[in-house]
Amino acid sequence: MVGKTCLITGATNGIGRVAAMELAMMGAELFLVYRNKARAEETLDEIRNRTGNENLHLLGAELGSQKQIRAAAARFLATGKPLHVLINNAGLGNTKRLMTEDGFEMVLAVNHLAYFLLTMLLLDRIKQSSPARIVNVASEAHRFGTINFDDLGGERHFRTFGAYSQSKLANILFSYELARWLVGTGVTVNCLHPGGIGSGLWTNNGPLAQFIMKAGRFFLKTPEQGARTTIYLASSPDVEGITGKYYSDCREKTSSRDSYDLNIARRLWNVSAQMTGVDPEPYVAR
Repeated sequence: MVGKTCLITGATNGIGRVAAMELAMMGAELFLVYRNKARAEETLDEIRNRTGNENLHLLGAELGSQKQIRAAAARFLATGKPLHVLINNAGLGNTKRLMTEDGFEMVLAVNHLAYFLLTMLLLDRIKQSSPARIVNVASEAHRFGTINFDDLGGERHFRTFGAYSQSKLANILFSYELARWLVGTGVTVNCLHPGGIGSGLWTNNGPLAQFIMKAGRFFLKTPEQGARTTIYLASSPDVEGITGKYYSDCREKTSSRDSYDLNIARRLWNVSAQMTGVDPEPYVAR
């Protein structure tokens, strides 16, 4: 990965932090998108001390804010650097319905719309940097999800796992549709299931959720185990040129039936473009 530039969201915790550490060890230049500055600076110091890699940079952004996502993308683009690997990793789960400053339900906004918006803002630079890779962290939870276009934000009926699984299905639909558009550009797009991870995903939801996560860690993968597929898709020569696939444990896997539905994918694309203010051209559904 020497000579490669990578941008990772959610890089200060869990599998994102592990992936950042491993890619830094391989010699990549890293841009880490963070929400908590103190934790980001601590992460940067640890990576630098453990790897000796000095090519590390921080980009602050609350991924529930489209304004902040746009500002972070602009700051990266202003560096003039190429972007060989984009890892959309940050995610959350909420036990109650919360809204972003843009008026969107928080889980949908952070887990899907942030992936969509950040990728589209950086896409021209990624194409200019080809061969390049986009890696989207999804989940096996997508198998329980449906894209409810009549109530995407759960205004009429919010369910904790329903909102999460819908967002993870959206990750895969977006990955597959983007991969179709980028055929022939030298940019690959793949997504993955990291496994059940003992991380901080649900620990912002009060004492009960924190207790469940702590108890469940005996049965969950460690962040180090969970990050393996992300690192594999970001760096391995084994997947050079492979695109539009879903992986688990570093192996290609079939995703749910809905995830391959072109009509759902193209409708979601256009709705996402509208919600983020992105011009879908020339990527508008054919």
